Amino acid sequence: MKKVLILFGGNSFEHLVSCKSAKSILENIDYKKFNVTTCGIDKNNEFYIYSDSLEYLNDGSWINCSSNKKIDNINEFIKSFDVVFPIIHGRYGEDGKLQGMLDVLNKKYVGSNLISSAICMDKMITKIICEYYGIKQVDYMILKENKIDIKLFENKIGYPAIIKPSNGGSSIGITIANNKKELMSSIDNAFLYDNTVVIEKFITARELECAVLEDKKIKTSSIGEIKSINSFYDYEAKYEKDSKLIIPANINKSVEKQIKETSLKIFKILGCKDFSRVDFLYDEKNNKLYFNEINTIPGFTTISMFPKLFEYDKIKYKDLITKLILNNL
Repeated sequence: MKKVLILFGGNSFEHLVSCKSAKSILENIDYKKFNVTTCGIDKNNEFYIYSDSLEYLNDGSWINCSSNKKIDNINEFIKSFDVVFPIIHGRYGEDGKLQGMLDVLNKKYVGSNLISSAICMDKMITKIICEYYGIKQVDYMILKENKIDIKLFENKIGYPAIIKPSNGGSSIGITIANNKKELMSSIDNAFLYDNTVVIEKFITARELECAVLEDKKIKTSSIGEIKSINSFYDYEAKYEKDSKLIIPANINKSVEKQIKETSLKIFKILGCKDFSRVDFLYDEKNNKLYFNEINTIPGFTTISMFPKLFEYDKIKYKDLITKLILNNL
């Protein structure tokens, strides 16, 4: 029986989201096929063998559970496993740093490699590459320091605008600005999370998502739609309130085809592996589709779009986890 290590937690703003994703995986993984060990990383980047009730993962209180054994030599510990399944969202888990460590240890792992993970985590780099390949995106500008040319902004972007940290996920640190005062405040807020900030033109659009999975060959899922209870799909809407996931999205066949083809193209351009979720904005009034972002470690919580899309396509949650692990054995 192959030995699988589930890694969760980490020192990022998405620590709790990772805990919730790990809980879902541990409740659904096929224990008849895999010998599973779970390793939690606390906010000080200390590694622990997790052995408590899964309920402690719901609110992140696992860190205070004294029965979890600290791992002193993580390199030697990881070497004993056949494959690692990192389900760490955000920095130090999704940005290539963890993948680089696993590469040095010559250890197989689920998900994209160091380079692809780093590129996809950085919204600025992702945008520049996709723009080069002609993938349509909303107008945007990049700030490398906390000052902005208001005239340039108003000519290129204008109000309302979306302000977001370049590195990050789960919509943390993202706000909408409707005037200059809100713009300056939003920029200050975004710089709390990263040293590069992306500003995008806000458009009235439907939020559509497509999952991508490597299963012998690369396949795309049906298209899902997010009906957010907030003005956009922010952290609160994703994890704290009941936004609607509509599967399949009620769109015409040409838009569906365009989303699937573009998702596949982006997955390949950015060198992704195993799985991802690609997000789009669809301006239905003007029939225009815009690439928004890609996630190389999409959420695996019970309300996450990625597993729900493939569940609709007749791939059960347990089988989805199995496929991702077997891809790397």
